[in-house]
Amino acid sequence: MNVRIISIVFAAAAMLSACATPNVAYFSDATDGTRSTIVNPVDIRVEPSDKISILVNSKDPLLTDLFNLPIVQRQMGTASRTNSTYGSSYGVSGYTVDDRGEIDFPVLGKIRVEGMTREQIAEHVKELLIDENLVKDPVVTVEFMNLTISVLGEVNNPGRINIDKDRITLMDAITLAGDLTIYGVRDNVLVQRVVDGKTTSYRVDLNSSASLLSSPVYYLQQNDLVYVQPNDVRARQATVNGNNVRSTSFWISLASLLTSVAVLVTGTI
Repeated sequence: MNVRIISIVFAAAAMLSACATPNVAYFSDATDGTRSTIVNPVDIRVEPSDKISILVNSKDPLLTDLFNLPIVQRQMGTASRTNSTYGSSYGVSGYTVDDRGEIDFPVLGKIRVEGMTREQIAEHVKELLIDENLVKDPVVTVEFMNLTISVLGEVNNPGRINIDKDRITLMDAITLAGDLTIYGVRDNVLVQRVVDGKTTSYRVDLNSSASLLSSPVYYLQQNDLVYVQPNDVRARQATVNGNNVRSTSFWISLASLLTSVAVLVTGTI
């Protein structure tokens, strides 16, 4: 009888242990000296509906003002326009890429920018200004304005992440989202990407550094969706009303088990 009681107690302990020890490791295949190659490094390229800012500077600020959109001052819910020196309360107006992949640039008119990186756009505008004898020594700066990536699921800070550099990796996005929770499935992260109106899904194993670096979504693009699904522990915690407590069936099973142990203990006294 004592052996039976001990077996039941160990079974209960095993159940609780299985529920409380999710796998939270990253890159478990990495060892000292391991080298992995990034297969396809990709820069962010501008697409229709993207918004960018373009600033032109030179030795003659009055001349370059002709090629810069007005600076927008936001104060107390209102907006006023100015071309003067601006501080933190000011924002640069931007160009929205149209369906033809073009922007309407002052003086120069329509410029095609679709498929270009920030550096390529800046170089292209600079060349046009010089070729048209408009500015002899232009310095062109291009920044992204509305480019984002969405991160959902088992991360600490789900939401949209602004893209502020030419390359952003999947791990960058996860870091900016506050890292995965201990309930996030690390070997099956979903990334969805829309290309030519069609959505393509990719699965990424964060436990494998080699698999991650060779993934076509190691470098993310604007409008990508990253989803971290919950593990079995989190799934068992879900209830009808959404509270973060273990499910009713879990507590019923545990109560039944403890009742059985109590009956056996009482019967042996």
